Amino acid sequence: MPSFDIVSEVDMHEATNAVDQANRELSTRYDFKGVEASYSLKDSIITQTTDSDFQLNQMLDILYSKLTKRGIELACLEVGKIIPTGKQVKQELTIKQGIETDLAKKIVKLIKEQKLKVQAAIQGEKVRVTGKKRDDLQQTIQFLKSSDEIKLPLQFENFRD
Repeated sequence: MPSFDIVSEVDMHEATNAVDQANRELSTRYDFKGVEASYSLKDSIITQTTDSDFQLNQMLDILYSKLTKRGIELACLEVGKIIPTGKQVKQELTIKQGIETDLAKKIVKLIKEQKLKVQAAIQGEKVRVTGKKRDDLQQTIQFLKSSDEIKLPLQFENFRD
């Protein structure tokens, strides 16, 4: 029986490259001369540190451009609050991986509401969709890609006949 998995994953190697490029750009920018500003990536949290709130916003724009060029969708980032730490301020951006249970239930509900001839089942941090015909599965993928209700970027993998 044909099937595929719906997942939401970020290539962490590309994220590391984007953070490295953003750090490199900070070192060459005139408006950051003499300022202690940096990005760091640990686990799936990007931390940006600098001297003022205004510079944090500029750094956020730099990081967004580097992530976008690397093919990472910005919808998977969760921007944290600005935290003052002594003379500097820092901000954490969390990279969301996997589909949370609430969103998985919403995806299953959306698929059922479309009355497509497929079954959707939640399996951990992914949703497996099975159907008798390949066309039904492709129709489901097209529907999910065009849906405005799902804010997280989705990938479709393990397409099997």
